[in-house]
Amino acid sequence: MSLKILIGAVELGLIFGVMALGVFITFRVLDFPDLTVDGSITLGAATAAILISKGYSPWLGFALAPFVGALAGVVTGILHARFQIAPLLAGILTMTGLYSVNLRIMGRANLPLLGTDTLADSMSFLGVPLQYRWVIFGSLLIVIVVYLLYWLFQTELGLALRATGDNETMIKSQGVNVAGMKVFGLALGNGLVALSGAVVAQLQGFADMGMGIGMIISGLAAVIIGEMLVGTSTILRALVAVVCGSLAYRIIISLVLRMGLQTTDLKLVTAILVVVALTLPKFGFKKRLLNLGRWSNAAVKENN
Repeated sequence: MSLKILIGAVELGLIFGVMALGVFITFRVLDFPDLTVDGSITLGAATAAILISKGYSPWLGFALAPFVGALAGVVTGILHARFQIAPLLAGILTMTGLYSVNLRIMGRANLPLLGTDTLADSMSFLGVPLQYRWVIFGSLLIVIVVYLLYWLFQTELGLALRATGDNETMIKSQGVNVAGMKVFGLALGNGLVALSGAVVAQLQGFADMGMGIGMIISGLAAVIIGEMLVGTSTILRALVAVVCGSLAYRIIISLVLRMGLQTTDLKLVTAILVVVALTLPKFGFKKRLLNLGRWSNAAVKENN
């Protein structure tokens, strides 16, 4: 793999890592299969793209995207918690409605951003070479997001959110508003997804109505691959695992494309990756991998 392709994979892995963290919150922490993701990532991209195309600072779209994404999550949360609509159906309803909302925001199916200033351009004053700007920006963004989430999950609010996903009946008996926790968790998760969409639109140079198709599977692939490779013994380790999974997923996709597969096959490759990541632990692969790591460490100590 050439350096240019590797840098591109790392760029996407870091930025989509923010999206994967949003999926992690709904899927793992809240135990809520939220399909709003496919619509909220496009919502964030559309918000940023339309503002940039009208001459506003790219930072404005970057700042507003999490709020519009959070609103999408709130709608899904209310449909489920207030109106007792099943989680899958609530997410599908919001995602379907967001298609028209996103199209209304952009005014057309594809909105190019070629020749406009982006978030990475703001790093020019640091003297960072052009080819590394998105990597540096993505690294800073993912570190900040992971730190803030780790801090949140140590607070009383974060512990209540985690407990809601672990044991809803127990946390309800403690006087916690379970419906409010679900709405908050969905808003937080979709806010991160929309934030990722706002950055992806600037990285790729366009916002497209079809960019959100299958994103929930990509997010789940990052979460599952990361958990298999890194583990989830602590909340910090789980967060880092999601980021590592996103990087691994994007590198694998880049390798697959280098092998000659068409871009139209990527959804199939993603589905296969998720299936493999889910089934390998059942054959003891993770245990063998950990044992191999222990044996390697022991061998290094003996040689020293």
